[in-house]
Amino acid sequence: MFRVGTTNEEVRVNWIESTLKKIPAGATLLDAGAGESQFKKFCSHLKYIAQDFGQYEGTGDVGLQTGSWDNSKLDIVSDIVSIPLPDASVDAIMCTEVFEHIPNPVLAIREFSRLLKPGGYLLITAPFASLTHFAPYHFASGLSRYFYEHHLPEHGFRIEELDLNGNYFEFIAQETRRVKQVGDKYAGVRLNVFQKTIQHLWLKILGDLSAKDKGSSELLCYGVHVFARRQG
Repeated sequence: MFRVGTTNEEVRVNWIESTLKKIPAGATLLDAGAGESQFKKFCSHLKYIAQDFGQYEGTGDVGLQTGSWDNSKLDIVSDIVSIPLPDASVDAIMCTEVFEHIPNPVLAIREFSRLLKPGGYLLITAPFASLTHFAPYHFASGLSRYFYEHHLPEHGFRIEELDLNGNYFEFIAQETRRVKQVGDKYAGVRLNVFQKTIQHLWLKILGDLSAKDKGSSELLCYGVHVFARRQG
């Protein structure tokens, strides 16, 4: 079975794991907006601190929800734009899939700049486009590369790596696969055998187009991955 539209999370997690390895052993890392600390397992070489606002509980009737959520592993419960740590007190900050849940993510970048030591590392991932999820804490569908290229340098960061995850065809395939779930919930319709066959053929077409892709990620992709350094 072709995998078009299924690699969003896999690629992101692999990027996070490999990028965390670039941070020197013994460094203090703040996981800002850590949630359930799913990436702590990649931080065994680091002094890990988990921060989150701690208000999401996994339940809600709007959009995509997780069903349950565990806030018990947090070290710091605070607003991400006002974290109770001293200036220049951490060596690295990781913020994964959080910016779309912050009313003003630029204020978070400013706070990261305050907290990081000169030369410190910043790792960010966030959607380029996303469906409503974790409502009511969902304030933007996503952010483009130009958001980071504009705001990070303004707050003292040098971008060392910026990757676009997926492409136009991959994103459309992801949402094509989601039609069954969304159709059932929002239209009260389950796909019949003929419709499933059409869906399968459409995914095959999207897979063929993605294999020949030459830059459609500039139009649409899953998300943006950024690795930057705090300039002294």
